Amino acid sequence: MLNQAPYYDFVWYAIYTRSRSEKKVYNELVKRNINAFLPMRTTIRQWSDRKKKVEVPLFNSYVFVNILGSQRLPVLQVDNVVKFVTFEGKAVPIPPQQIEAIKAFLGEGAPEYDDSGTDLETGVNIEITRGPMMGLTGILINLHGKHRVKVEIECVGQSLLIDVPRTSLRRI
Repeated sequence: MLNQAPYYDFVWYAIYTRSRSEKKVYNELVKRNINAFLPMRTTIRQWSDRKKKVEVPLFNSYVFVNILGSQRLPVLQVDNVVKFVTFEGKAVPIPPQQIEAIKAFLGEGAPEYDDSGTDLETGVNIEITRGPMMGLTGILINLHGKHRVKVEIECVGQSLLIDVPRTSLRRI
């Protein structure tokens, strides 16, 4: 979900919400004309009598806002918003290319793989150099098989499992 509004000199921030309140917070932000982004994914949930496809937030308890510094207080006044994601007491700006990479991740189809591979190890800082997620940076958490890579997006503090060819990664 993305509320389209002019960007001007706005900055992306992550806000922390109460548990299971992401959609409510997103909807209230949109009502207040605050540019917000709530990345959602479709998953299958099992109940005792049926299975159902449901949309759930990609990052539990997080919503992204694109605001000017003067709009921080109105964001904090929205019900169920707990705080901005901070480092040393200051709200952490999120690079726009990381937001774009999340959007690309949500919109991309099955990735194309290159079997040549590269020699990467866990714990190193990486950047995706090709494809729709180009520019995403993070820490390589785990390698799964030949192509599946778990990358932690640094300023969100959450891990996002993404499928990319190892040849599309480089150390930074």
